[in-house]
Amino acid sequence: MNSRTLDTSPSAGPAAALDTASACWLKTLDRLERTTVADPAIRVVQRGVRSLPLGGMRDLLRGRPLGHPLHPVLVQVPVGCRLSASVLDFVPGTHHAATPLTAVGLAHAASNVVALACYTASLTARLRGNSAKGRLWALGGMAAVAVIGALGGHVAYRQAVGAHAAT
Repeated sequence: MNSRTLDTSPSAGPAAALDTASACWLKTLDRLERTTVADPAIRVVQRGVRSLPLGGMRDLLRGRPLGHPLHPVLVQVPVGCRLSASVLDFVPGTHHAATPLTAVGLAHAASNVVALACYTASLTARLRGNSAKGRLWALGGMAAVAVIGALGGHVAYRQAVGAHAAT
Protein backbone atom coordinates (compact mmCIF):
# COMPACT_ATOMS: atom_id res chain seq x y z
CA MET A 1 0.00 0.00 0.00
CA ASN A 2 1.13 3.51 -0.73
CA SER A 3 2.55 5.09 2.42
CA ARG A 4 2.43 8.74 1.37
CA THR A 5 -0.13 11.03 2.98
CA LEU A 6 -3.10 12.13 0.94
CA ASP A 7 -3.66 15.83 0.31
CA THR A 8 -7.45 16.23 0.14
CA SER A 9 -7.54 20.03 0.07
CA PRO A 10 -9.46 21.64 -2.84
CA SER A 11 -6.23 23.13 -4.22
CA ALA A 12 -4.61 19.68 -4.49
CA GLY A 13 -6.22 19.01 -7.88
CA PRO A 14 -7.46 15.91 -9.73
CA ALA A 15 -4.52 13.72 -8.75
CA ALA A 16 -5.32 14.14 -5.07
CA ALA A 17 -8.99 13.40 -5.71
CA LEU A 18 -8.00 10.24 -7.54
CA ASP A 19 -5.67 9.23 -4.69
CA THR A 20 -8.51 9.77 -2.21
CA ALA A 21 -10.97 7.75 -4.29
CA SER A 22 -8.40 4.99 -4.73
CA ALA A 23 -7.68 4.84 -0.99
CA CYS A 24 -11.40 4.72 -0.25
CA TRP A 25 -11.91 1.93 -2.81
CA LEU A 26 -9.02 -0.12 -1.37
CA LYS A 27 -10.29 0.38 2.18
CA THR A 28 -13.74 -0.83 1.09
CA LEU A 29 -12.23 -3.90 -0.58
CA ASP A 30 -10.20 -4.65 2.56
CA ARG A 31 -13.40 -4.56 4.63
CA LEU A 32 -15.19 -6.78 2.13
CA GLU A 33 -12.35 -9.32 2.26
CA ARG A 34 -12.48 -9.44 6.06
CA THR A 35 -16.24 -9.67 6.50
CA THR A 36 -17.73 -12.99 7.53
CA VAL A 37 -21.37 -12.15 6.81
CA ALA A 38 -21.45 -14.06 3.52
CA ASP A 39 -19.40 -17.05 4.76
CA PRO A 40 -22.35 -19.48 5.03
CA ALA A 41 -23.48 -18.73 1.47
CA ILE A 42 -19.89 -18.91 0.22
CA ARG A 43 -19.44 -22.36 1.78
CA VAL A 44 -22.60 -23.62 0.04
CA VAL A 45 -21.39 -22.33 -3.33
CA GLN A 46 -17.90 -23.76 -2.76
CA ARG A 47 -19.34 -27.20 -1.95
CA GLY A 48 -21.49 -27.06 -5.08
CA VAL A 49 -18.62 -26.06 -7.33
CA ARG A 50 -16.25 -28.61 -5.85
CA SER A 51 -18.82 -31.38 -6.31
CA LEU A 52 -19.10 -30.79 -10.06
CA PRO A 53 -17.63 -33.61 -12.14
CA LEU A 54 -15.41 -31.31 -14.16
CA GLY A 55 -12.28 -33.42 -14.61
CA GLY A 56 -10.40 -31.99 -17.59
CA MET A 57 -12.92 -29.13 -17.79
CA ARG A 58 -11.54 -27.79 -14.51
CA ASP A 59 -8.09 -27.54 -16.10
CA LEU A 60 -9.60 -25.74 -19.10
CA LEU A 61 -11.43 -23.24 -16.90
CA ARG A 62 -8.25 -22.64 -14.93
CA GLY A 63 -6.50 -22.05 -18.25
CA ARG A 64 -3.90 -24.78 -18.06
CA PRO A 65 -3.99 -25.46 -21.85
CA LEU A 66 -3.79 -21.72 -22.59
CA GLY A 67 -1.09 -20.96 -20.07
CA HIS A 68 -3.33 -18.41 -18.33
CA PRO A 69 -6.80 -18.40 -16.72
CA LEU A 70 -9.79 -18.42 -19.06
CA HIS A 71 -11.78 -15.81 -17.12
CA PRO A 72 -9.92 -12.74 -18.47
CA VAL A 73 -10.61 -13.94 -22.01
CA LEU A 74 -14.28 -14.71 -21.36
CA VAL A 75 -15.13 -11.39 -19.71
CA GLN A 76 -14.22 -9.41 -22.83
CA VAL A 77 -17.57 -10.04 -24.52
CA PRO A 78 -19.92 -9.00 -21.70
CA VAL A 79 -17.71 -6.06 -20.76
CA GLY A 80 -17.61 -4.94 -24.39
CA CYS A 81 -21.38 -5.27 -24.68
CA ARG A 82 -21.97 -3.23 -21.54
CA LEU A 83 -19.49 -0.59 -22.67
CA SER A 84 -21.15 -0.38 -26.09
CA ALA A 85 -24.59 -0.07 -24.49
CA SER A 86 -23.33 2.73 -22.26
CA VAL A 87 -21.78 4.57 -25.20
CA LEU A 88 -25.00 4.20 -27.21
CA ASP A 89 -26.92 5.75 -24.32
CA PHE A 90 -25.20 9.02 -25.18
CA VAL A 91 -25.48 8.90 -28.99
CA PRO A 92 -28.09 11.43 -30.16
CA GLY A 93 -31.25 9.91 -31.60
CA THR A 94 -30.83 6.46 -30.06
CA HIS A 95 -32.89 6.95 -26.90
CA HIS A 96 -36.21 6.10 -28.49
CA ALA A 97 -35.01 3.02 -30.34
CA ALA A 98 -32.95 1.62 -27.49
CA THR A 99 -35.75 1.33 -24.93
CA PRO A 100 -38.00 -1.22 -26.73
CA LEU A 101 -34.97 -3.16 -27.93
CA THR A 102 -33.68 -3.43 -24.37
CA ALA A 103 -36.43 -5.95 -23.55
CA VAL A 104 -35.58 -7.96 -26.67
CA GLY A 105 -31.89 -7.77 -25.78
CA LEU A 106 -32.64 -8.94 -22.25
CA ALA A 107 -34.67 -11.87 -23.59
CA HIS A 108 -31.79 -12.65 -25.98
CA ALA A 109 -29.29 -12.63 -23.08
CA ALA A 110 -31.58 -14.71 -20.86
CA SER A 111 -31.98 -17.25 -23.65
CA ASN A 112 -28.19 -17.54 -23.84
CA VAL A 113 -28.10 -18.28 -20.11
CA VAL A 114 -30.85 -20.90 -20.53
CA ALA A 115 -28.97 -22.53 -23.43
CA LEU A 116 -25.75 -22.63 -21.42
CA ALA A 117 -27.58 -24.11 -18.43
CA CYS A 118 -29.23 -26.77 -20.59
CA TYR A 119 -25.97 -27.80 -22.23
CA THR A 120 -24.23 -27.83 -18.85
CA ALA A 121 -26.99 -30.07 -17.48
CA SER A 122 -26.65 -32.25 -20.58
CA LEU A 123 -22.92 -32.67 -20.05
CA THR A 124 -23.41 -33.39 -16.35
CA ALA A 125 -26.07 -36.03 -17.07
CA ARG A 126 -23.89 -37.70 -19.70
CA LEU A 127 -20.85 -37.71 -17.39
CA ARG A 128 -23.02 -39.42 -14.79
CA GLY A 129 -23.95 -42.11 -17.31
CA ASN A 130 -27.47 -40.90 -18.08
CA SER A 131 -27.27 -40.33 -21.82
CA ALA A 132 -31.07 -40.21 -22.31
CA LYS A 133 -31.41 -37.34 -19.86
CA GLY A 134 -28.35 -35.72 -21.47
CA ARG A 135 -30.04 -35.83 -24.88
CA LEU A 136 -33.21 -34.26 -23.46
CA TRP A 137 -31.22 -31.43 -21.89
CA ALA A 138 -29.40 -30.94 -25.21
CA LEU A 139 -32.77 -30.67 -26.99
CA GLY A 140 -33.78 -28.00 -24.48
CA GLY A 141 -30.52 -26.21 -25.18
CA MET A 142 -31.15 -26.39 -28.92
CA ALA A 143 -34.65 -24.93 -28.40
CA ALA A 144 -33.07 -22.05 -26.48
CA VAL A 145 -30.56 -21.57 -29.31
CA ALA A 146 -33.49 -21.35 -31.75
CA VAL A 147 -35.03 -18.62 -29.59
CA ILE A 148 -31.66 -16.85 -29.49
CA GLY A 149 -31.49 -16.91 -33.27
CA ALA A 150 -35.07 -15.68 -33.66
CA LEU A 151 -34.51 -12.80 -31.25
CA GLY A 152 -31.19 -11.89 -32.85
CA GLY A 153 -32.76 -12.03 -36.30
CA HIS A 154 -35.58 -9.77 -35.13
CA VAL A 155 -33.12 -7.16 -33.87
CA ALA A 156 -30.79 -7.43 -36.87
CA TYR A 157 -33.32 -7.62 -39.69
CA ARG A 158 -36.74 -6.39 -38.59
CA GLN A 159 -35.42 -3.57 -36.45
CA ALA A 160 -32.35 -3.10 -38.71
CA VAL A 161 -29.99 -2.59 -35.78
CA GLY A 162 -26.49 -2.57 -37.17
CA ALA A 163 -27.71 -2.75 -40.76
CA HIS A 164 -26.00 -0.48 -43.28
CA ALA A 165 -27.24 0.55 -46.69
CA ALA A 166 -25.50 -1.20 -49.57
CA THR A 167 -23.06 1.01 -51.46
